[in-house]
This record gives sequence, C-alpha cells and structure tokens, in this order.
Amino acid sequence: MPTQEELTRHTSHDTFVIERTYDAPVSRVFAAWASHEAKAAWFVMDADEEVVEGDYALDFRVDGLETASGGPTGGPVFAYEARYHDIVPDQRIAYTYVMDMDGRRISVSLAVIEFEAAGGGTKLTVTEHGVYLDMLDNVEARRSGVSAQMDRLETTLG
Repeated sequence: MPTQEELTRHTSHDTFVIERTYDAPVSRVFAAWASHEAKAAWFVMDADEEVVEGDYALDFRVDGLETASGGPTGGPVFAYEARYHDIVPDQRIAYTYVMDMDGRRISVSLAVIEFEAAGGGTKLTVTEHGVYLDMLDNVEARRSGVSAQMDRLETTLG
C-alpha cells in the first residue's frame, strides 16, 4: 500500500529564458562561470543567507561536478549538485543539476548558458528546462532565483 506521501506526488515541467547584456568582454563573463573564486562571489548565496562552511566546490570541466549547500538562517538547507556535459570556452556551457531541500529532491534541471559578443560587452542567455517535484519548487521561484544570480554576476563584473 502506498504511503500518503507517495499518493501526493506531483510533477510539473517548464522552461524559462533570461537574457542579460553585461559591460564586460565575453572572456571575462565566461571566466566568472569557470573560476571557483569568481563564481563563488555571485552564485552561492546573497547577503541575507547564511552559507554553511565549506559548502561550495567547482570542478569546471566536462563531467566535472559543482556542489553547494546552505540557506537562510533558521530556514531550510538547500543542496545543489550539477554535472557539466558540454563546455565550449567563451561560447556555451551545458549542465544538468538537482536541487534538494532539507534532504528531499525538489527539482531536476537542464541549463544552457550562451555567451555572445555584443559591442564591447557580452550578451548572456540562460535557458533552463526544469522538472519541479511535489509542489516544493516551481518555475517562478527558480526564474526569480536565477535572475537574482544574474544581478549579482553583473555586480561582480562591475
């Protein structure tokens, strides 16, 4: 007999695209994704969230893993694990990732980041296909989170 939790399982699918133009050359924007130090400055958490010590690792290569965990003080702990599948320097990054909240899987995603010269700057396009599980996550929350990361990326490039 299935448990109540098994009876209430839910899956939703969605895709979103975020485009930004940064006043920095493609090589510098790409490096902000490829370098552990540079990416940790904008990716991991914002100023209102507490980061668990030693919670971020980046092995930026095809088949490499990226992991992060943390969350707001007194709130849930989120865990992120990504695997890189395709990296073309200064052009694109393709990876899949899972998100857990307090040990429970909340989403599985495929993300592609595209870099394109735009005048003296860079047009960045983030396309993400997500599967959101058991109504614990949704496309609006994910789009908002990724958008905030892209804002922090702009600040670090500044």
